[in-house]
Amino acid sequence: MACDDIARRLHRGAREFHGLDVGYGEENSEVDELLKRIGAVLAGRHTYEVGAVQERPEFRKPYGGAWSGPVFVLTHKAPKDPSVTFLSGDIRAAVETASRAAGDKYVVVFGADVARQCIEAHLLDDVAIHVVPVLLGDGVRLFSRSGGDAVHLELSRVSRAGQVTNLRLAVVG
Repeated sequence: MACDDIARRLHRGAREFHGLDVGYGEENSEVDELLKRIGAVLAGRHTYEVGAVQERPEFRKPYGGAWSGPVFVLTHKAPKDPSVTFLSGDIRAAVETASRAAGDKYVVVFGADVARQCIEAHLLDDVAIHVVPVLLGDGVRLFSRSGGDAVHLELSRVSRAGQVTNLRLAVVG
């Protein structure tokens, strides 16, 4: 099972993840519907770097290039990339900046650490996970915090598109 950053590369057609061709690109109505509702992306530096080194240019963009719009990357050291707005500092300020850019649409969060910060600050309403049958053998935990309390989620929707299982979970506490 692979989740988190790999989800952004699973729209249509074969997609790469660290050079792997995962090949689970069937039509996915859940992702198609989500793409219409996204107004901005907020990502962490690690997620940005994973995308930036992809060989195929479309894989360097959110959802393999199927979505375009403002992308914000939360980092302490901003590289030079005119296609992205780099932010530093507080997670609340980063979410506020991305929310203003998104208008009445969603801000999608990519990256385990940024998602963790959003959950801890009570800024995340729901979690969308796209599960594919791939064991990567390495990576970042989807959610990790030492000694933290459990975060309770409620399953609100499940759908499948070929080998991809889409999970939508509400953050309830």
